[in-house]
Amino acid sequence: MNIKILRRRFPGDTPYWQTFAYAGPEDASVASALDSLNYRDDVVDIEGKPAPRISWECSCLQGMCGGCAMVINGTPALACETFLRDLPGDTLTLEPLRKFPVIADLVVDRTGIQAALLAAEVYPTPPAPAPTAEYPRQYAVSKCLKCGLCLEVCPNYGGEDGFLGALFANDCYLVDSRDRSGSAALRRTYRRRFADGCSKSLSCMAVCPMHLPTLASMAHMNRKKK
Repeated sequence: MNIKILRRRFPGDTPYWQTFAYAGPEDASVASALDSLNYRDDVVDIEGKPAPRISWECSCLQGMCGGCAMVINGTPALACETFLRDLPGDTLTLEPLRKFPVIADLVVDRTGIQAALLAAEVYPTPPAPAPTAEYPRQYAVSKCLKCGLCLEVCPNYGGEDGFLGALFANDCYLVDSRDRSGSAALRRTYRRRFADGCSKSLSCMAVCPMHLPTLASMAHMNRKKK
């Protein structure tokens, strides 16, 4: 199998494609394949030319951190949860997420996600106990990795200054469901930063590695938005 990677050594560099030969097991994950390429004593591309080691990001390799989010054969996914045996063809194409600044190769800067959530004040202040009926959905929503895959496929997301995407809607639900009195300010922010801009394509749900109940979060907030 060949692994074709869109590379960029430093922020602002012109991206270029580089292809590597992979001869490891087909039941390996994309993350394992990248490790296999980097663990060679001398990294060379398919033409035998020396190449710098491939920059990519990970922490847990168990689908729990979201660090290895990238575009795999045109589809945003986690490298640790995507297996070579499930991919068609004999060439694997890897690209960094397109809606975030590229740091190097497959590593992107997603700090804007947290900055936008903090600016929108999407956090419980002060925390309040929720009705027990909300616990299962709250638990499911709290699994969000902030990996950015939902934003990558969202046709409405263009940056942190406007529409904030599915992860924002889920966080709004999580906060609102913990506040029995309700927060009018939060609901106005939800409408401005999500409801008024969402086209309901629900592409976010198709790529979410944690299978968050985003539609249920939207329904909860839409019933209450001001």
